[in-house]
Amino acid sequence: MYTHLTRILFALQVLLTVVPMCVAQSTILDLPRPSQHAVITQRVGITDITLNYHRPLVNGRKVWGSLVPYGQVWRAGANENTTIQFTDPVTIEGKALPKGTYGLHMIPGESEWTVIFSKNATSWGSFTYDPKEDALRVSVKPLAAEFHEALAYDFDDVKPDAATVTLRWEKLAVPFKVGVNTNELVQASLHNQLRGLAQYTWFGWDDAATYLVDNKLNMEDALKYEDQSLQNEERFDNLLTKSRVLDAMGRKTDAATARDKALAMATAIQLHGYGRQLQTQGQQEQAFTIFQTNIKKNPTHWIIHNELARIACSKGDYENAAKEMKLSAAGAPDRTRPFLETLAKRLEAKEDINK
Repeated sequence: MYTHLTRILFALQVLLTVVPMCVAQSTILDLPRPSQHAVITQRVGITDITLNYHRPLVNGRKVWGSLVPYGQVWRAGANENTTIQFTDPVTIEGKALPKGTYGLHMIPGESEWTVIFSKNATSWGSFTYDPKEDALRVSVKPLAAEFHEALAYDFDDVKPDAATVTLRWEKLAVPFKVGVNTNELVQASLHNQLRGLAQYTWFGWDDAATYLVDNKLNMEDALKYEDQSLQNEERFDNLLTKSRVLDAMGRKTDAATARDKALAMATAIQLHGYGRQLQTQGQQEQAFTIFQTNIKKNPTHWIIHNELARIACSKGDYENAAKEMKLSAAGAPDRTRPFLETLAKRLEAKEDINK
């Protein structure tokens, strides 16, 4: 009993050296803290970056060079360690850092800051910080910023393979860039994911192949994945993806064979979707060829009027184009009709909807 009480009193003494006596804060009760807790997570590719920190307030005080001295290790927040977790290996300002959870500390300077990633992520603040536990240090430049009363971390300039973590407090911003080798991580992940339930579907393998061909990665793997997709179930979708993979491999004849087979089994909506895809890629003539094929194959389907409208529009015949689009809207499902009615109005205004 005496030992337990002694520990509580010691913890309280440590707490009161950090927090003014007038603030209601407890080591054993769940009470509001002056520096409130926050957690922020950003996914980059398939890598999660999570910051866990507490948010001190300026509260009318001079922060930089006073409350937070220059040249001294600072907890980059309040209360317990500010921590940052990476679910995969990353780079920080171009320097490698393994996956894991790190204590985040900083050494402020008037013109340069040091950002420290410590292997110790369970301490209270920076009071027991030990440079021997550093996993990485990088130098960054602070920037002038709009006033922030509460310290905050943000993820800026988010890209498929990078994001910038920025600390903002008072009138200062301190950014550091996190890089992720997304393509390499995804390719390794696909090998594992396709050993689970996804392996028994056609679309799991097709999604994997689509990612590889979209990002111009390993075409041999893409072809293997697509063949497995087709083995599970042969569909318009995976045949069309296979034609894309074969195209990327330079196997033009095989690509044409796969594409023709896909188009032969396509529904009216699938053919239209493929034609629209070609349009968005700037392949207008090829798109109109697909539309003409669809018109011959499915002459009574409501989507055909959409394609007739687009063909008329390409010829500058906006009057007939608008009529055909209205017919398409009249036969379309309820959820699609408003979009087609909007297209009809655009055609009445002589706007080219094929762009």
